[in-house]
Amino acid sequence: MPDTAPRLTRQDTPQGPCMQLHGRWGAADIGARRRWRSLRAELAAAPPQAQLGWDLSGLDWLDHVGAQLLWNHWGRAWPQRLKLDATQRSILERVASLTTEAPPPEPWSFAQQIDALGVLVLHAVDHLQRMLILIGQLLLDSLRVLRAPHRAPWRDISGHLYRMGATALPITALVGFLIGVVLAYLMSLQLRQFGAEAFIVNILGISLIRELGPMLAAILVAGRSGSAITAQIGVMRVTEELDAMRVMGIPQGFRLVMPRAVALAIAMPLLSVWTTLAALTGGMLAADAAMDVSPAYFLQALPNAVNTGNLTLALSKSVVFGTLIALVGCHWGLRVKPNTQSLGAGTTASVVSSITVVIIVDALFAVAFKSVGF
Repeated sequence: MPDTAPRLTRQDTPQGPCMQLHGRWGAADIGARRRWRSLRAELAAAPPQAQLGWDLSGLDWLDHVGAQLLWNHWGRAWPQRLKLDATQRSILERVASLTTEAPPPEPWSFAQQIDALGVLVLHAVDHLQRMLILIGQLLLDSLRVLRAPHRAPWRDISGHLYRMGATALPITALVGFLIGVVLAYLMSLQLRQFGAEAFIVNILGISLIRELGPMLAAILVAGRSGSAITAQIGVMRVTEELDAMRVMGIPQGFRLVMPRAVALAIAMPLLSVWTTLAALTGGMLAADAAMDVSPAYFLQALPNAVNTGNLTLALSKSVVFGTLIALVGCHWGLRVKPNTQSLGAGTTASVVSSITVVIIVDALFAVAFKSVGF
């Protein structure tokens, strides 16, 4: 059988060098991965030049895919020396007529930049407005629960408390333990140089109890439970359950937002303490292994090194973290449109926004209460 694989050969003619094409230059023949790579390599070895000619008379087949490949390789311009028949020319002319150059991007004017910035600001204001509405509705729902506790959705709150709190204990303990080990080993390298091994208790105690413990727990919960909240409410939007709740007169804030916010406000301080204890355990074991600081001395010196104000501040921050994570997750869940693409985008935005809000609020707490616990 004759060889129909697409290929090129270089021939020297009296007019100059010429590339002769052979085989079948069609979609079915070029589409194979090996042939495509070899053909691209052969074309790359023959860049378009003024003195280089092209001979297509030896082709067995040429369709629009092969013609497009050649046209792009020629730089979307006809070679000076080209040999082909009428059918091949018509195919190439059709490809050339349908090939359009992408317009170069126009530089943005100052007015367009101001307009784009204004759009971003309006989007941010819209998100802040809706978040304020959720916060206000949460306060009203909390007052409603205080007036009539028997009407509160306690079953929903307990269910969310288990799913967001109890099921998060293993991962928070593991991450906290490893962070404590890493911090202790890194600090031991520096403290040993100055003979200040005993101060590892102070450094670990302040950093883990005041900052890293609540922050780690909040970031893990934001990625774990914040995305779950957005996905749950977003699926209710896709399946039109939110519309059904509105038709039946069921308040979405009281049945969807408030139970999740209360559950996370209760679970987050407990998770913060749990993560901090796991981190302190890891740091204590690493300090014993790296610097011979015994666990007995560690436990004895820790209460004197860390003021109780740090623990109070950490628990207060955790309550705020939990409430904000739940509100951000509900906010993005309620904004999901009834399609799967919006659901995925909303879940991603929820995680990013929750972690960003947690870091910003932690920075505000650090500045506002810089004298507490010292």
